[in-house]
Amino acid sequence: MKIAFNTNEIVIAAACALALGVMSGTAGAQSVNDRALVTNTSTQAWMNGFGECWHSGFGPGPTPNLACGPQPVAQYFAPVPDKKILVVAAVPAPVYERVTFDANVMFDSGKSALRPAGRDSLDKFLGQTRDLIDPSSMIAVGYADRMGTGASNQTLSEDRVAAVKGYLVSQGIKWNQVGTSGKGETQPTTYKGECDKSTNAKNVLCLQPDRHVFIELTGTRLKQ
Repeated sequence: MKIAFNTNEIVIAAACALALGVMSGTAGAQSVNDRALVTNTSTQAWMNGFGECWHSGFGPGPTPNLACGPQPVAQYFAPVPDKKILVVAAVPAPVYERVTFDANVMFDSGKSALRPAGRDSLDKFLGQTRDLIDPSSMIAVGYADRMGTGASNQTLSEDRVAAVKGYLVSQGIKWNQVGTSGKGETQPTTYKGECDKSTNAKNVLCLQPDRHVFIELTGTRLKQ
């Protein structure tokens, strides 16, 4: 029996065979292997949009040193919050000052008892010295005028300073914190010839500055 072939059919079959041979050579596959890669060069594999290699059903397997696999994905690092720097203002060092307070308590002629005005002077003095940090010893010195004898005036000056010290102690001052002395008529405030020794009212008034107790205290406190 004679089989007849159409010329066009022969041409189409030959073209298909040729095309299959070209595609097989381009993919670099020589035998069936599901690990074969489709390459566009000898050292670079074709990858899809997700960075994955294209595998072919034909070929001897991956070419040595052929780069393949998903593209490296950049690692995510959470942002580090800014560290707040605490700025502490410098505290100025305390400043201290040395201060001195004094008071002058007046007495009646021939008397050693405190007058109301004398207590007021002592109260004001104590109020000024309450905030002293390290008060030194307080000094109280008693005086007398020139009327009378020297001996009696010495005793009178000591009695006056004792009265002042007693009041200070009653207001919270320690007994051993107050040093005392009596000067009698030896250190008058009035100058010689300003007043005489007569006991008339004019002379008693003239000698008033000599009948007193002087108090002084030095200490340290915060500068105001």
